[in-house]
Amino acid sequence: MDKITPLFTAKATAQGGRNGTTRAEDGSIEATLSVPKAMGGPGKEGTSTPEHLFAAGYAACFAGAMDFVAGQQKKSAKNAKVTAAVTIGPREGGGFGLSVVLHVEDPSMPTAELQAIANEAHEKICPYSHATRGNVDVRLEVAGG
Repeated sequence: MDKITPLFTAKATAQGGRNGTTRAEDGSIEATLSVPKAMGGPGKEGTSTPEHLFAAGYAACFAGAMDFVAGQQKKSAKNAKVTAAVTIGPREGGGFGLSVVLHVEDPSMPTAELQAIANEAHEKICPYSHATRGNVDVRLEVAGG
């Protein structure tokens, strides 16, 4: 495992599990959670799930990683829109697992160029991609102009 040099630590606390609440220590994020109806829960309106929170974080982080890679190439990926679709389901070996589809689109950039930037961000830069590699099936879908 690669050792990191700490730059920032985010801290959040959850209480009540999937039908409870979660809050960042600094108050920047606060969410009420409920299990979706598709998973047998109440699916309360206006609530979130851990998968929503993970998807939002991964999409934002990946967009930042793409812009970093593009900047190194004297380009910009600031207009790229990244949508993370996080799916939860039972694993063959028991328990539950996740899969992720990262959909990247930027009509102002040729698809091949956008794909190369997304691939490099995924393989070398994004910490979410590093954390999931070998544990979560992550697929990239890229649509350029």
